[in-house]
Amino acid sequence: MPVTVLLVDDEQLVRAGLHAILSAQPDIEVVGEAADGAAVLPLVRELRPDVVAMDVRMPLLDGIEATRAVLRSVPSPPKILVVTTFENDEYVYEALRAGADGFLLKRARPAEIVHAVRLVAAGDSLLFPAAVRSLAAAHGNARARATVERAALTAREEEVLRLMARGLSNAEIAGRLVVGTETVKTHVSAVLGKLGARDRTQAVIAAYESGFVAPR
Repeated sequence: MPVTVLLVDDEQLVRAGLHAILSAQPDIEVVGEAADGAAVLPLVRELRPDVVAMDVRMPLLDGIEATRAVLRSVPSPPKILVVTTFENDEYVYEALRAGADGFLLKRARPAEIVHAVRLVAAGDSLLFPAAVRSLAAAHGNARARATVERAALTAREEEVLRLMARGLSNAEIAGRLVVGTETVKTHVSAVLGKLGARDRTQAVIAAYESGFVAPR
């Protein structure tokens, strides 16, 4: 089955460009478009896309609130890929904190756009570039530090979290640690559970905000 995508951007030219790039792939299908975040929730409920490629800055409802609405209201919600012009945008960071699964610049090359959609659809790695890592580290806080300390991660779980924070997939982590993919999945689940994180994004944000992982 192809990866189904909903495109959300207030610029028609951006939507048209993304549509052309993604529709050219045999394993990706664009199932809908929206010009504002206010239309996202009803379209997600109707179309059930695997991925929502969503701008963060829109006139009526921005991508941050649209992300929150989807994750709060939709069982088994789609993956959300933030699409933006500026890589060091605080809006992007807030969208990731709200639960978005990845980050993509509008000026990215076609191959990078396709890769990003496939990556977030797979759900086992993050698009968390250096600029966003730096933003996360700049938001360091005592609450995040206390969360990581209280989690009492094992040495292996700490290792897995560091590799997650670098954007490695489960398969890549397995290769690095010379263990099976199922073993990595078990460690990832344990890390999320101990941190009280909803998903990989939230765990990685906690890792950077707490100072457990430093941006580089």
